[in-house]
Amino acid sequence: MSIRLLKHVLPSLIATFFLIAATSASWAGAFETKAAYAVLMDGETGAILFEKEGDALMAPASMTKLMTMTLLFEALKEGRLKLTDKFTISEDAWRRGGAASGSSTMFAEVNSRIAVEDLIRGVIIQSGNDACIAIAEGLAGSESAFAEEMTRRAHELGLDRATFRNSTGWPDPDHRMTAQDLAILARHHIYELGDYYHYYSESDFTWNGISQSNRNPLLYLGIGVDGLKTGHTNESGYGLVASAERNGRRLILVINGLDSEKERAEEGERLLQWGFREFKAYDLYAAGEVVENAQVWQGVYDLVPLVVAKEVKLILTRAARRDMNVTVNFDGPIPAPIQAGQEVGTLTVTAPDTPTQTFAVYAGANVEQIGLFGRAVSSLLQMIENK
Repeated sequence: MSIRLLKHVLPSLIATFFLIAATSASWAGAFETKAAYAVLMDGETGAILFEKEGDALMAPASMTKLMTMTLLFEALKEGRLKLTDKFTISEDAWRRGGAASGSSTMFAEVNSRIAVEDLIRGVIIQSGNDACIAIAEGLAGSESAFAEEMTRRAHELGLDRATFRNSTGWPDPDHRMTAQDLAILARHHIYELGDYYHYYSESDFTWNGISQSNRNPLLYLGIGVDGLKTGHTNESGYGLVASAERNGRRLILVINGLDSEKERAEEGERLLQWGFREFKAYDLYAAGEVVENAQVWQGVYDLVPLVVAKEVKLILTRAARRDMNVTVNFDGPIPAPIQAGQEVGTLTVTAPDTPTQTFAVYAGANVEQIGLFGRAVSSLLQMIENK
């Protein structure tokens, strides 16, 4: 009888698993930022590489519009809406978000009907509040109903403490998110709504004869940034959600509470450059790879391979990688019969300045129990050895 590894026996278990080695407070303390709130996330794994007040509720200003775009892009993805569909700029949208409002605007005319794709560019590139309100009214009938839907959907995505009172980020004491919320939302756009992500990298858009440039200052620096959204109010200070990709690696950055546009641009670039320089993804085990061979008690084989069900990848600093330690723990010998896919132990990874990570290992093969006579002999030999 041949031993079949787990990846042949239980293909449903084989999927990508990333061992998220996020930085601890001790490592985070080695780096400082002027931002009142900051999160640096590895895009592929979702590992938090750096944070400062990342879980504190804050005013997100126009970075709120990522949630507005989430609902719109999901409607497009699900086929409930088309890019060519049109929404009306109501008088309310024009007064509170148009040229007369004094806020960021698309300069849409009252009662005009605008295609969804143009409204997308009005929101993302021009940060138009009029475009946001038109989308909210078009999808939910009113902005207040849309805000309730924003909150509900945010909670479904794991943003448990986020609450929305409008589609624009206009100041409201009950309108709050965390920097981690924004990073998770950005990651959702990149990996789940990727067909629409290209809008975030567009540099300019003209509507009603008025051309405006994308307000994301990092788009123009040639450092791999391809999104996402800025924000500013007197309450929030200057903020930014940005993402950059280099050599197959993607980072997501959220900063908020800065004092000026210049400071926002400088801190954003500095944090991204630091993240790409100091952190690296290390492949530890492939899906189905044997991590240890365990002794078997009363089995037709003496050993059974122990495997990981999914790929294990760590995000570490180079210094932490040098002192990384991996241990496999199980109670052995493992008594037969053993079924492939049976959880039998754990694999633990430790490294300086990173949380200890532990996850399950599984039997990689079926091992039948030996017959009655063989078990009797095995037990007798065990008794003799223990004397």
